[in-house]
Amino acid sequence: MRPLTAFLTFGVYSARMKIGILGAGHIGQALARLLAEAGHDVGLSNSRGPETLQDLTERLGHGIRAYSSEDAARFGELVIETVPFGHYNDLPTAQLNGKIVIDTANYYPERDGQIDLGGLSESAFMARHLGGARVVKAFNAIQAAHLESQGDVSQPLEERRAIPIASDDDEAKAVVSRLIEEIGFAPVDNGNLEQSKTQQPGTPIYGREATAAKARELLGLH
Repeated sequence: MRPLTAFLTFGVYSARMKIGILGAGHIGQALARLLAEAGHDVGLSNSRGPETLQDLTERLGHGIRAYSSEDAARFGELVIETVPFGHYNDLPTAQLNGKIVIDTANYYPERDGQIDLGGLSESAFMARHLGGARVVKAFNAIQAAHLESQGDVSQPLEERRAIPIASDDDEAKAVVSRLIEEIGFAPVDNGNLEQSKTQQPGTPIYGREATAAKARELLGLH
């Protein structure tokens, strides 16, 4: 596992982080619990307001707090967006400026409607929309149930379930890689945001239970 000191040089990012999560669906809930269990301060939000999340946050435990989307984005040093891709215009863009944003969304035309991506990958499109955010693509190629059950911090990295990760920002990618390791998975560097096309729905890695070595093979990184 990469030494923690490698991340302390990033300044604001340290062992314990404030993490805001936009979207309280299955992926959002799973990440909220896992990251809170790993020792981070987590705020969870949805589109209906924090009062609708009280029962859920109490059930998840670990001090997870309920926020509005804007307040969750303000709260987080790092923010995870898990809203359906078609709702990208609802994201609190101003509050995400300058922050690391993990984009977990996948574009499903049958659900999201027709969206012109301009030939870009889904996450490159998202990064263009968010402007000043430091976008990292991760957690989009794994089912929520597997996220809940397959992480194992006792295993060596190369034997863990792989999570492909892509970004144009190497520092942001390293911070997110650390979080992936902390919850028991193996981050696999899949290049920049355009390269993240190889982890979108319909690709060989999507939904596959693969170790890091197998994931690199499926992503064409060998």
